[in-house]
Amino acid sequence: MKYNVLGNTGIQVSELCFGTMTFGSQGIWKAIGGTQQQEVNQLMRTVVDSGINFIDTANVYSLGESEKLLGQSLKDVGLNRHELVIASKVRGPMSESLNDKGLSRFHIFNSIDQSLQRLQTDHLDILYVHGVDERTPVEETMRALNDVVLSGKARYIAVCNWPAWMVMKAQGIAEKHGWNKFIGLQYFYSLAGRDIEREIIPLAQDQNLAVMPWSPLAGGFLSGKYTRESENNEGRRANFDFPPIDKDKTFDIIDVITQMGNNRDASPAQIALAWVRQQPRVTSTIIGAKNAHQLQDNLKSVNITLTEEELEKIDSVSALNKEYPQWMVERQRY
Repeated sequence: MKYNVLGNTGIQVSELCFGTMTFGSQGIWKAIGGTQQQEVNQLMRTVVDSGINFIDTANVYSLGESEKLLGQSLKDVGLNRHELVIASKVRGPMSESLNDKGLSRFHIFNSIDQSLQRLQTDHLDILYVHGVDERTPVEETMRALNDVVLSGKARYIAVCNWPAWMVMKAQGIAEKHGWNKFIGLQYFYSLAGRDIEREIIPLAQDQNLAVMPWSPLAGGFLSGKYTRESENNEGRRANFDFPPIDKDKTFDIIDVITQMGNNRDASPAQIALAWVRQQPRVTSTIIGAKNAHQLQDNLKSVNITLTEEELEKIDSVSALNKEYPQWMVERQRY
């Protein structure tokens, strides 16, 4: 396992981050995972033994159950909390209550207290905002996040799923007031979804922000289970067809990475994960697993370094169509 510096923080995180969205079985999350305490403990032991020191969860995963299972596993397995970088998130609805969601000061402070209680810890290393809240001004959110950091309940703040212009607006507001800024970006990024290369990756390069891709296997579609001949009625995609992708194009990608994997005695998933890991600004790729077999297969991806020829072949089949103003910027480039 290799380690990368997390943006401007100076701390080092493993090149793979373990995501706990499969922990728990409340609501839609039952279709995604359903993993319970005994298997959670086994997975966490394997994760830490592999060298992963970066763990990602969210308050909405199984409506808090994921955080509870993760927190209990730290106790059950006897893991050293201070050797781990633990991230959680705030934004999504946690109940039917009108104010139990969003990015208001009210909800941010209520939410982090509840997350800390479920995780059985006194602080988060990273608190992400988990999406856009159109009702709350960005300045109000950034003030609240700064106060959370000053309170010691979170060491750093980061952002998921915001458009690039909104991230820069938030950074500008924080700069103006001398508040804590976002240190990283968590976004959907895979061979089947390279959209962040248009605006988010350039933003990260310009501002020295860490990039943590979520769903690098496109909701399991790049795992090797799915082909044109059989889309497979098992697995996560069968019950939770997310994130949205162009499946016809992705089948072309699968053909390429399957052949490449055959040549290397590796799974398509390992090739797909290796590609994400080797992309510019990617700091730590978030992997998830429902069982030990999936986890072990994903972990092997760190042993694969794709050649320039392989990267070019993959890029060719998965590249984005150029949109305006990108093509004009390139046309006018000196």
